[in-house]
Amino acid sequence: MALIDEAAPKTAGSTPPTPGKPQRSAAFRTRAAFAGIVAGNFMVLLDATILNVALPDMKAHLHASAAALPWTVDAYTVVFAGLMLASGAVADRFGARRVYQSAVALFGLLSLLCALAPNVGGLIAGRALLGAAAAGMVPASLSLLAGLYPDAKDRMKAVGAWAALSGIGLAVGPVLGGALVAAGGWRLVFVVNPPLALVSWFLVRGLSSQASGHRKKFDIPGLVLFTVALCALTYGLVDAGTEGWSTPSALVALAVAVLAAVAVAFVERRAETPVLPPELLRLGRVRTNLVTAVAANYIFYGLLYSVTLWFEETRHMSAAMTGVAFLPMMVPLCFLPFFTSRLAHRFGARPMVMVAMVVNVGVGAVLFTVGAHTSLAVVTVAQVLMAIATTLTIPSITADMAVATPRPLAATGQGALNAARQTGSALGVAILGTMSGMHAAGIAMAAGALLTLVLAGLTRRSA
Repeated sequence: MALIDEAAPKTAGSTPPTPGKPQRSAAFRTRAAFAGIVAGNFMVLLDATILNVALPDMKAHLHASAAALPWTVDAYTVVFAGLMLASGAVADRFGARRVYQSAVALFGLLSLLCALAPNVGGLIAGRALLGAAAAGMVPASLSLLAGLYPDAKDRMKAVGAWAALSGIGLAVGPVLGGALVAAGGWRLVFVVNPPLALVSWFLVRGLSSQASGHRKKFDIPGLVLFTVALCALTYGLVDAGTEGWSTPSALVALAVAVLAAVAVAFVERRAETPVLPPELLRLGRVRTNLVTAVAANYIFYGLLYSVTLWFEETRHMSAAMTGVAFLPMMVPLCFLPFFTSRLAHRFGARPMVMVAMVVNVGVGAVLFTVGAHTSLAVVTVAQVLMAIATTLTIPSITADMAVATPRPLAATGQGALNAARQTGSALGVAILGTMSGMHAAGIAMAAGALLTLVLAGLTRRSA
């Protein structure tokens, strides 16, 4: 399927093209389309971290409660995770370019509405809708890359470059967010997205909008139950962390989460096209990758949220200085993925994951020692170690999922992996972000890494 529109036919009497000109023109269009796809995913990942340093300013201006504040972050990731499992099928049915451009345009528009939110409830609703738009963009962008680079080797290089370049958005989020808050307040954080959305929409406009013809049915009950389970679990954890574990609303929410999870398992066994096919979940390596994905994002986003509050509320640092304080962690995230993907190819995913989780246990131990008067150097060491562990983990499990998943379920496997990562992000903010002090956050982080380490070892032996 040709993704780039053919050049317009030449009119009579026009100057003949010089040799090599069509090839150069096609190469330029390919690079432009690639840049547009990168810009869109950059925006998605930027929005996952740019808001954290704006939380205290947002809390003051919107009079947000301690229970509502985590939802300004988690509303995005919960909906993102819930819809990621179906968005690939949507792109297949309606055409990747059409879905991608619609989602990009919606992302830019919703960002403006978030910037104008009159209260915290309106902001949470806007962030939830942003998560839906982001879920529409990511699988569609991968489908566009697959058509843009039909050669397997070129496609692997392109996907690696797409992941690394767009991942810079994850890294620069806190720094850029701090600068914007210092310049004019938290609302400026959302003004970054519309120009990026416009650039991305414009650069991919020449790609084909042809649908694949695949008409996979949606497992709507499974998707609804999965999203309900994740929302209820996140709400219950946030409410319990802020109001206490004996709070009736927290207990009811956690009970709903358990019931919804049980219902998911029951419904999926009888679904014609289950969200997560049983034959996929029966593979030990796939299960390990999904658990590791949850743990990696749980640790990263939980640390980002809790350390941000420690910088600004305990150490009374400005938003701009908080952004600068995150630079030691963010710089490795910009460059290390280019090297760790090669290491994963050479040594395999499991050793990389095991080393990363050992490092994360150490990070949790370091954070356990952090108090109100702890040197910033100690927190900086923890940040750098966590950045290294993250870049060891994510490229490794992404590559391993591609190998461990049967070819007919490849797209489903990658969708499940991304959904698992977003689930981990939501749980990290819900659990670590509501912990009282860095001591408890360090314990929760180390416990998550240790549990993943044990599960990875058990899965390997059973395989």
